[in-house]
Amino acid sequence: MQSQVSVTPKKLPVFVFPQSITFYLDDQSTHKQILTLYNPYDFPVKFKVFCTAPNKYVVVDPEGTIKPRCCVDIVVRHMALTPINCTIDKFRIQMLEHPTKQILGKRDVEAKVVSGIPEPMERGTPDPDLFQQLPHTGKNQQSYTLMANDSTANRDTNYVALLAGIICIAGLLLPTEGEKSNHIPDYLHLSMHFKMILTYVLGMVTIIVLRL
Repeated sequence: MQSQVSVTPKKLPVFVFPQSITFYLDDQSTHKQILTLYNPYDFPVKFKVFCTAPNKYVVVDPEGTIKPRCCVDIVVRHMALTPINCTIDKFRIQMLEHPTKQILGKRDVEAKVVSGIPEPMERGTPDPDLFQQLPHTGKNQQSYTLMANDSTANRDTNYVALLAGIICIAGLLLPTEGEKSNHIPDYLHLSMHFKMILTYVLGMVTIIVLRL
């Protein structure tokens, strides 16, 4: 009997969210951004973060290891927010095989600095920790009230996200193509590629649920 040897593909897609970040000069809450790196695979991977303008940014933990089917958050702070630096830089996320450090894939994330503050529709759901960093002004209180009035829409989004998460979990519990199962028909055996997509969607749904 011939033993099957698992070979890691030389090139793999790299999953990063968001795919671009924007720093606003007049909005201090945007001066710190978070990049989430996903590892939907069944093996650990190493990562490294590079930048076209490293003197402008501070990246917390720019390299490390992501466990199988896990994700990590990378904190990016802009340290030179001045009108002269209203430019576009790029971060490169490089994934490497563990422990050989062979490059498996890469993804570029655009970092843009613009003047002013973001439009209301551009603002995402703030991290609760950011409320402690904002100055206590009437404008901030008004923003908080508007968000509170939007709680019904957030609940609806939460229900949809939970439903999507349940569907993804159910799909991941189904057998993979090639596995033998006497109780589940062959047409319900999912491919590994499709399960990778379900894993990625489940990670996105988890972030949405936690931030609502």
